[in-house]
Amino acid sequence: MTHSLIAPDGWAPAKGYANGVLTKDGLLFVGGQIGWNADQVFETSDFIGQMEQTLRNILNVVEAAGGTAESITRLTWFVIDKKEYAARQAEVGAAYRKVLGKHFPAMTMVVVSALVEDEALIEIEATAVIN
Repeated sequence: MTHSLIAPDGWAPAKGYANGVLTKDGLLFVGGQIGWNADQVFETSDFIGQMEQTLRNILNVVEAAGGTAESITRLTWFVIDKKEYAARQAEVGAAYRKVLGKHFPAMTMVVVSALVEDEALIEIEATAVIN
């Protein structure tokens, strides 16, 4: 079975990983996205700003595969600062709805000690079903 690698147009090439992998049966696995832009540059060191960019990156991969926000079935969040996440819930919710609307897939939150990119404050991976 051949899978399709998914990357939004104009994105810097992924090195050693795929941003998205679409199976023949329509399952899309979105690799962990972080809060940098299409050029792999962080525009902010703010948690909410990085979270919003991360969600936009996920949506960009899903849309590049032919889906929409409603195609997303699962999100797994990795954060390095549980206290900041908890303290900023109103902002988290507003930023989430700004990007993904009122679509709430199954979600898991994991607190980690660090992420591979030192500037990253959050990483989110996703699964979607593309019909």
